[in-house]
Formats: sequence, C-alpha cells, structure tokens
Amino acid sequence: MSSTVTRRRSASARAPRGIWLLGPALVAGVAYLDPGNVASNMTAGAQYGYLLVWVVVVGNVMAWLIQYLSAKLGVVTGRSLPGILGERIRSTPARWAYWAQAELVAIATDLAEIIGGAVALNLLFGLPLVVGALITGAVSMVLLAIQSRHGARHFEFVIIGLLAIITIGFGAGVVIAPPDAASSLAGLIPRFDGTGSVLLAASILGATIMPHAIYAHSALARDRFALTARRPSTTTLLRATRWDVTVAMAVAGSVNLAILLLAASVLPGVSGTDSLEGAYAAIASGIGPVIATLFAVGLLASGLASTSVGAYAGSEIMAGLLHRRIPLLVRRLVSLIPAVAIVMIGVDPTQALVLSQVVLSFGIPFALVPLVSVTARRSVLGAHVNRRLTTIAGIAASVLLIALNGALLVLTALGA
Repeated sequence: MSSTVTRRRSASARAPRGIWLLGPALVAGVAYLDPGNVASNMTAGAQYGYLLVWVVVVGNVMAWLIQYLSAKLGVVTGRSLPGILGERIRSTPARWAYWAQAELVAIATDLAEIIGGAVALNLLFGLPLVVGALITGAVSMVLLAIQSRHGARHFEFVIIGLLAIITIGFGAGVVIAPPDAASSLAGLIPRFDGTGSVLLAASILGATIMPHAIYAHSALARDRFALTARRPSTTTLLRATRWDVTVAMAVAGSVNLAILLLAASVLPGVSGTDSLEGAYAAIASGIGPVIATLFAVGLLASGLASTSVGAYAGSEIMAGLLHRRIPLLVRRLVSLIPAVAIVMIGVDPTQALVLSQVVLSFGIPFALVPLVSVTARRSVLGAHVNRRLTTIAGIAASVLLIALNGALLVLTALGA
C-alpha cells in the first residue's frame, strides 16, 4: 500500500496537472488591460469607428511573443530580467541610470492606473478624485501584502479574480450592443485615415506593450517556478508557459477589442467621448445605466489589479538593478505620491493618462532590446536559447514598436 502511495506521489511530482502551471501570464496580462488601454481603445473606436481593429490584433500578436520570451527567461534561469541586467551592467553609474529610467516608467505606469481607479470611484460613488486615488493605492497595498505574505499563488488568485471582473465589465456592452460584423472584419485590413489615426494607433500599441509587464513577467515566472529538485522539467514548464501566455493574451486581446468595438458601435459622433467620464455618460445614454455601471466597475478592477502588478514590477526593478529591497509602504508611496499630486493640482485625468503613455514610450527600447538580446544568448538560456526565427521575430517586433512609439512622441510634440 505504501509503495502505491509513493508511486502516486512520485508521478504527481513528475507530471502535475496542467492547470496548476497556469497563472503568471494571467497576472502579467493585467498590464494589457489597464486604464491607459481603456482610454486609447475607447478613443480610437469613438473617433475612427472600426478603422483600427487591426492595430489591436497586431499588438496582441507581438505581445504574445514578448511575454513568452520574458516568462521563458524566468523559467529557465530562475532570475528576472532586472536581476540579470543588474549583473551584466558592470558600471555602477550605468546601472543607476538604467534603474532611473525603469523607475520613471514604473511611476508613469502607476500614475495611469491610480488615476483610472480614482475616476472609476468617482463615477460609481461620486468620490473626489484625490480620495479615490488614495483608496486605490491603499487597496493595492493590501493586494501586495497578500503576495509578500502568502506567496505567488494566492496573489495570482486575487488578480485573476479581478481579471474576471474586468472581462465582464468591459465585455457586457458588446453583448448588449453587438458591433457590425462586416465593419469589424473590414477593420482587420491595415490602413490609416490621417495623422490622428496614426497617433491613436501608436498610442494603442504604446498602451499595449508596457515595459513593466516585461520586467514583471520574468519575476512572476521565477517566483512561481523556483529552481528546485521538485519542480517539473523545464521543457514541461515552457510548454505550459506557452499555453499560459496564449490564454492570457487571448483574454487581454478580446477585452481590448471589445472596448474598441463597443466605442465603434455606440459612441461615433457623440461629443465628449474623448474622456473616460464622457465615455461613461455616453454609454449610459446609449445602452443604459446598468452597462455603464459595469463599465465603471471594470475600470475600477482594472486600476486595482494593474497598479498592484505595477508596484510589484517596481519592487523587482529596484531589487534587481540596485540589489536593494525597501519596505512595502515606502515602495507604494514612491508611486502613489506623484499620482495624488497630479490629481490635487487639477490636471485633467484623461490628459494625465495620455501623458503617462508618452513617458512609457521612452522605456520600451530599454526593456525590449535587452530581453531579445539576453534570450538569444546560449550562455544565458543554454539549450532553451531562442531559435533564429524567434530572435528575428523579436527584433522585428522591437523595431516596429520602437518606431511607432517614436512616431507617437513626435506627433504628440507637434500637436502640443
């Protein structure tokens, strides 16, 4: 009897159920559903209808490759991208300079997410934006405490629960007011309509491929699949990781597409939809208050989940590059204070979201280029090094994203 139990335990250790291996990509995928994404996709649909459907699809395909490379790095090496870069950048001034830009990206990310949560609380309960920002920051601190005290798995459960709320909140409108099928399919043909559509396309991609998601995913995979004798084989984990990333990007891509299609079918020609508040009012008027409330709840869940993941990424950036960890409260305040300050001085929330996406554009090359470079090195990944085609695809995605984000910066400057 005891030998049978032993064999069963041994088999379980060798081949755990696939569902147990899912989770890190779903947490990282929340970064693709933050308030910045909501604002970009909503504006694109309201102003250009179905024109930029293809941009969301292309961005999601590139996101799959980038997030898989990040997760693979964490699974194979047991280290995060910031940790590896912290070892490879030998010059102390260079390492601090790299940390400074990555920290700025983390703060800009948190700015968008905290403001999104504050706007949602204002829409739902009429709370002042400053109070909403503080509440969003406080709740995210509780979520981070779950991660630090109870481990990666419990944190994943909470974030995946919020992801389900986001999906329902942003997807309900498309069910009630389905988009035109022919127009949706026509939107898959790559094209633009003037400078404004190029700007929005770059904004969508800038809001989709976020540097902090790249840093975070490698750390999430590392935390979940520690290099121990009891873990499954690396090949098994990488196979499961591909499924994990596929599911996460399918969810994130579907929700982003639903937001754009909802705006394209309900909001064209409606004034004031260039802000989250205006979009909420237009949805309430066009579809009904229930769908508008679900939209606001989805926005709140988006802010809470994404700011928690953003703060986790910020902590990992500091620990990996500077070899220092600071208390959770201090880490949270580093990102929270700038967001609250911007709200207090009266900056328009939607303008602040757009500005945050511009700042994120600066950080894209610093995360993408090292990721593709490191995963293409046999000295780092050994037998699991990128295939040549994978590296070429990674380089192509990097060049395209950097070029589009450069266009975003130039067009934003010209329009200022």
